[in-house]
Parts: sequence; structure tokens; C-alpha cells
Amino acid sequence: MIGRRDFIGGCAALGATAGCKTAMFGDGPVRFGMITDLHYAEKDTIDFGGANGSRYYRQSCEKLAECVMTMNRLSPDFLIELGDFKDQSADKGKTLACLDRIEKVFAGFKGDRYHVLGNHEMDCLSKPEVLSHIWNAGAPAEAHYAFTVGGVTFAVLDGCYNSKMQDYFPGNWDWTDANIPPAQLAWLEDVLAQSAGPAVVFCHQRIDDKAGGAHGLKNAAAVRRVLEKSGKVKSVYTGHEHGGGFRELNGISYYTLRAAVIGDYAADVNSYALVTVEADGSSSVKLCS
Repeated sequence: MIGRRDFIGGCAALGATAGCKTAMFGDGPVRFGMITDLHYAEKDTIDFGGANGSRYYRQSCEKLAECVMTMNRLSPDFLIELGDFKDQSADKGKTLACLDRIEKVFAGFKGDRYHVLGNHEMDCLSKPEVLSHIWNAGAPAEAHYAFTVGGVTFAVLDGCYNSKMQDYFPGNWDWTDANIPPAQLAWLEDVLAQSAGPAVVFCHQRIDDKAGGAHGLKNAAAVRRVLEKSGKVKSVYTGHEHGGGFRELNGISYYTLRAAVIGDYAADVNSYALVTVEADGSSSVKLCS
């Protein structure tokens, strides 16, 4: 972890000397930027206390703009947000307006960008409505999907299903009841089997299962069995738990990024990261906080 200003300065220098995109297999490390839990909404700050801190909803566009500016200087292979991109505003129309506004900020990144669905995406919108207002690498977004960069396969999971394996939708979601349905698990297993090299997994909810913690997938153990069986996954990146966290299980690192909505931007508080994935699948995280 380094300070925000040191991070920005270091990234600017690195971008000027080594900011080249990895577009072909075997060209070297793959680098990506990530940010999570922006919770953008036009509503007043709320103090949740403890590790959850104060949520500065209105500042999230500024925080994302800084992340985008920094990543544009560095020019990583892609930029991804790990869910809860927006929060719930007074009504559906205002919520959609907030989603469109923060998506426009995200679109300022001069490269490929991707989304992970979080529970708050469906606080007053359906999945199809959310997906029709966001874009992944220049195409309409999908709920779960995979892509390959520099020989590394990246799999994005959608944990926004309840225990009945029903999609979250307005009035039918509980952030403590998140699951990966069987069909998506089978899809993940197939994606990893077909991967020619190492793989990285993204999800909004934690997969390291902190003794059944509320921020984790209810069927996290089943997901981990698929990851471990493949022998190709060495790192998993998630959001959802605002204080962040890290755990290593059976050779896989599970990294939870601190929420960007937490903390006052006027006091130089922000949170995003640059990740480097090596050819063998090992990775390192440079965190701005």
C-alpha cells in the first residue's frame, strides 16, 4: 500500500517509460486497473461506522475520474470495476441518470473496460436494464463472461442470485444471500478447461468464505472446488466488503479491494489499484489508498 499522491506520481512516471499494452500471447506481463464499490448516487453522505466508514456517494464520479486519469497515463491492458457501480437514488429515473453519468466517466478510459455486477446494480433496476446502460470493451455488457489478454484468461462471475438461484431484481435481492447458479459453475469449469494459460477470476462477492461471512457467496466452497480443480487460477479479485481483505487458500490468493465510496475525497481519500499478472499466473497489487 502506498499513498494516493505517491501512487499517482509513480504511475505517471511508469506510464512515460513503460506504458505499453500487452496484446499478443507471450509478450510479457498483463497489467490491469481495478476499482470497486463506487456506489454513485445523488444522496447525502451516510456514516456506517467501523470498517464500513462514511459513504460519500456524490464524490464517486470525481474518484473514478482520478482513477481513469491515472490509468490513462499508465495505459494498462484494461480497467475493470468490481460492482456496486451505483447506488439507489430517489426513483428509477434518477438511478438510471446516475448510472449513465458514472458510465460516461468510466468511458473516459482510453482502452478496454469491463464491469462486474454488484447487488446494488439491482436495487431498483433489473439486470437487463442495467446491462443495457453499460458497456464492456465496446460491446453491450453481459452478466458473466470471459476474455483473454496476453495469454491470460479472465473470467467474470455474476453472484447476484438468491438461494433459489433466481436473478436479483428490485424487491427480490438480499446482499447477504449471493450464489453462483449451477449453469454458471459449469460454464466456469468449461472456460478454465479451455484456457491455454493461467486464469484470473473476478466477482463482486467474496469467494474465500470467511466462515460463512455475509459478504461471501453462499456456495463459495463449490466455486473454490472448480478453481482449484483447474490448476490454472492463482488469484481472485472481489469487492463488496468495504474494508477490503486478503486470504490465501490452497495456493489461490483472494484479494478484496477497499471500497472507493468510503472516505472524503476532499481529504485525499480514494481507492483503486494496478495489478500485474506474470506469465506463470502469479500477480502483484499496487494499491492507491
